[in-house]
Amino acid sequence: MRSSNYDKFPFVPVTAKPDACQIGWSAIAGALRVALPTEPTAPNQPIVLAVECYPGTNLQQLQQELAQALQPAQLIIADDLYRSPADIDALVAGPLTDDPVFGRLNGLTVADFFDSEKLQEAQATLASAAGQLVVVLGTGATLVCPTPAVLVYADLARWEIQLRQRRGEVANLGSANFAEKASLKYKRAFFVDWRAADRLKKQALPRADFLLDTNDPATPKLIREEDLRAGLAATVRRPFRVVPFFDPGVWGGQWLREVCDLPDGPPNYAWGFDCVPEENSLLLGFGEARVEIPSIDLVFAHPRELLGEAVHGRFGTEFPIRFDFLDTMGGGNLSLQVHPLTEYAFDKFGLAYTQDESYYMLDAEPGAAVYLGLKENADFPQMLADLQRAQDDPAAPFPAAEYVNEFLARKHDHFLIPAGTIHCSGANSMVLEISATPYIFTFKLWDWGRLGLDGQPRPIHLTHGAANVQPDRTTTWVEQNLVNCIEPVASGAGWREERTGLHEREFIETRRHWFTDVVPHHTHGGVQVLNLVEGAEAIVESPSGDFEPFVVHYAETFIVPAAVGAYTIRPHGAAVGTECATLKAYVRT
Repeated sequence: MRSSNYDKFPFVPVTAKPDACQIGWSAIAGALRVALPTEPTAPNQPIVLAVECYPGTNLQQLQQELAQALQPAQLIIADDLYRSPADIDALVAGPLTDDPVFGRLNGLTVADFFDSEKLQEAQATLASAAGQLVVVLGTGATLVCPTPAVLVYADLARWEIQLRQRRGEVANLGSANFAEKASLKYKRAFFVDWRAADRLKKQALPRADFLLDTNDPATPKLIREEDLRAGLAATVRRPFRVVPFFDPGVWGGQWLREVCDLPDGPPNYAWGFDCVPEENSLLLGFGEARVEIPSIDLVFAHPRELLGEAVHGRFGTEFPIRFDFLDTMGGGNLSLQVHPLTEYAFDKFGLAYTQDESYYMLDAEPGAAVYLGLKENADFPQMLADLQRAQDDPAAPFPAAEYVNEFLARKHDHFLIPAGTIHCSGANSMVLEISATPYIFTFKLWDWGRLGLDGQPRPIHLTHGAANVQPDRTTTWVEQNLVNCIEPVASGAGWREERTGLHEREFIETRRHWFTDVVPHHTHGGVQVLNLVEGAEAIVESPSGDFEPFVVHYAETFIVPAAVGAYTIRPHGAAVGTECATLKAYVRT
């Protein structure tokens, strides 16, 4: 393995103005008091401070701090106006289904959670508070009062929400399920809470006067709307990184711990999420202060500049490319799995596209392997019977070697995995996984007879899997179509470009550049995601000086917005005089 100067807290510098960011409740309350008018804007109206909250925000803390600091005549909690938890459970039961992992995408909104009578009573209370200060806070505060005097959006990243779910600190939207398994809370948030909240966020955040960063309960931060807007505008016109996060797993390894300088606490690190804008956060720098926002806010605010016209036209305000790490160095095999075909994903789950992916080998020990596709003349019905037998009887392990190809994996190999292909990364590998974004839809077929970190069997999805494994993707086809399908594309002084995939069934194109000197790149009107897969560090520059030079280190993933246009990459620092490599992904148009 190798050490590196991997940056775990990348940020986008916005401004050094000392008053741009208010830190701590005292400073925040002071800024809000200044912003609130002393008189209502219309006769017989209240002065309303609305705090729209993303689900997972600590409402108790917000209520306590704002009530103490502002002394409002009335304080209305939007969440208290919801239908009963039993009614909401019934409301979401259909989309959630009875599967422990999968639900169905749906059109539920935050408005659907409100009890109409309670809402009307709260609005009557508002109307009766003429000339007085009223604070309305919670998820749906802007539905209680659509036109407040001051609007604050209290935001936090999904990864932080997941950590709070695991600690039992938060329940799902409109629920009291604090003690429920974290995996079930995550599932409900993924299919219901976050979808509904994002629909409301798209309406509320552009109207907000302030953004409140609630990721760290001990150090809340408040910035004005114009400074948030400046930060997002700065980000979308330069290369940037989102804040990575890491998680242990039953098969996890030790490579990420060493290379990314991660804490010793967990037994391993299985996943490293280095570019999943739905769940990563984005740090904006205001002098020494760092304001953390969900990186999806950038997608919502600047989809055309970030994604490009064609990608935005196809995917809307979704970021379609995902880069993450799968570390099995000193660990075990991933589960044997398959992803749904496009039509299956749409019919069963309401997904517009599926999780096509690939494994790029950042590193591999001798003997490491990738399981990919079926062997020639494999008896498919018998394989399904053996998978079922292994599921029913732990003493009858699935004989994977009889049915599934096992390819030796070396550093810089690239294995393509279109949906419907049975696959699995083996032990002692470090995978950079490049995929489409709907990443929750993995059908596990066999988990090597082990338990999860919670001591319970991990869910297996044989019925889904059997309906999607393509039995004609056998050895010869896989070798010709999915294993190291590398083609030279172009070259210049000190660089060469190769196409490494993906398969024609997949909408993502990948290109690898080897270089010892300056490499010209261009976004061609579409977002690009890159990782420095070889070399200590490189520098990304604008030929016309449109953005400040941007340094990236080994294994760091970075995003180049469509609006950037032309840019160059060259070795930097300790990498000067050595050969470096980047792997770039973009949506084919």
